[in-house]
Amino acid sequence: MQAVVLAAGKGTRLRPLTEDKPKGLVEIDGRPILTHCFEQLADLGAEELLVVVGYRAEDIIDHYGDAFEGVPIRYAHQERQLGLAHALNTVEDLVTDDFMLMLGDNVFRANVEDVVRRQRESRVDAAFLVEEVPEEEASRYGVCNTNDYGKITEVVEKPEEPPTNLVMTGFYTFSPAIFHATRLVQPSDRGEYELSDAIDLLIQSGRTIDAVELDGWRIDVGYPEDREEAERRLQNAVERTASHV
Repeated sequence: MQAVVLAAGKGTRLRPLTEDKPKGLVEIDGRPILTHCFEQLADLGAEELLVVVGYRAEDIIDHYGDAFEGVPIRYAHQERQLGLAHALNTVEDLVTDDFMLMLGDNVFRANVEDVVRRQRESRVDAAFLVEEVPEEEASRYGVCNTNDYGKITEVVEKPEEPPTNLVMTGFYTFSPAIFHATRLVQPSDRGEYELSDAIDLLIQSGRTIDAVELDGWRIDVGYPEDREEAERRLQNAVERTASHV
């Protein structure tokens, strides 16, 4: 599969860490967030990285060039940061088949390979890694409803009153059908073209979307304290590995 990484945002909430660099180049445990993303996608067998850039795009392009550990990189530019569905539209002409999507501000140590396997073996139109979060945190995310068979039946972006505490984590697989939906999305109350709205359009059209429950952990690096937590967890994982050697 190709892998799309969304890395165009300004990282306003991460200031002062993003005053002189894009969010994707903020370091966690000595390496940029995007390096953590690229390594995981390379391990999953990504044949090409399609990286959507925007804010300080030249910094990311200069840092990584046209390949990462032998995996080719192509860049798409989101001139205005108008939401994740808008960002995804920038790579439509580059995507050739089913693909992975990772938000470039997330750090995963989880079963992302299960999502890829579900897409390949079940031939669904999409599969997401989802997790249960404390109810008071659910409104920060895209919230999912599922049926008894693990199929996603509804996605709501950052609802004031979340119907569940099951949320999308920032790792997805899609068939190219998602682009039909992203082109139809209208701006939300936030003025953005929401990926969750595109997903809901897929569901309403009868497409099949599977939920894969997270086994492990992930950190959405939105604030400086999230970076510190991700760094702590990565260092703890290294220490545990070393203790078993």
